Amino acid sequence: MRQKLLLLAAVVFGLLAFFLNYSHLQQERDKLRARTHIVRLIKMRTTKLEGETIEIADIEPFDVERFRTHTSDEIPWNSRTRDAIKHTLDQGIEKGAVLRYSDLRPEKIRGRDGLAGIVNVGERAISIAVDSTSSVTSLVKPGDRVDIIGTFRFPEMKGDKSMDVITLTLLQNVDVLATGRDMAVAKKAVGPHQQRGGGYSTVTLALTPKEVEMIIFASQKGRLVLSLRSYQETGFEKDLQSVNFRYLEEKIPHYNLEREKKQRMIKY
Repeated sequence: MRQKLLLLAAVVFGLLAFFLNYSHLQQERDKLRARTHIVRLIKMRTTKLEGETIEIADIEPFDVERFRTHTSDEIPWNSRTRDAIKHTLDQGIEKGAVLRYSDLRPEKIRGRDGLAGIVNVGERAISIAVDSTSSVTSLVKPGDRVDIIGTFRFPEMKGDKSMDVITLTLLQNVDVLATGRDMAVAKKAVGPHQQRGGGYSTVTLALTPKEVEMIIFASQKGRLVLSLRSYQETGFEKDLQSVNFRYLEEKIPHYNLEREKKQRMIKY
């Protein structure tokens, strides 16, 4: 009888140890998941040889989980896949492989010189004035993607002092065609690891005709600042805000609470 009880106790403790270990593993996995995100990349649907041009039928989107601190020269998928279509391969690539900037030949886009060789059909190139602060200390480079944030001062005749100044995001995920006279003429040259030096006073962006009108008006009425994106991030934020003095005062505790939670997830 005593041996049966000991055997039963051993089984119970074994099961308890198993569940405790399983729970611990689940917690660790959840912590790792909090430090990752889904990245949509470009995967080859066909095998292509060196010197061949990539067409839309040759590629497809591919979702993969990556750590938020992960860096590589993998080309992200977006609605236009402009970093891949009509580009020539510098080396052969197999079906199923993820397309990288290093796979592409460093040639001028569409074989044309000048800025017109970079602008997509249906878009327009427009330059806006920037300084060191509004261009992220002149670290925005050709081939990057940015968000455009505007700050505007409203007439004080409105009477509500809290509405005298407002800041909001105007456009998201905008392609940078040039900084000063430095153009994105070679996609390999503007990959994530390429660094270029020198300051500039203008940034040239690719916008639709309607967006051009809005940005020109906004640049005359307020201050525009560029917010630099990771080259892996091409999504659009849905829950944006318009910030004025009253909103800022109300949301400061909430901002700090969100930042504290995020840092705890990254740490643990």
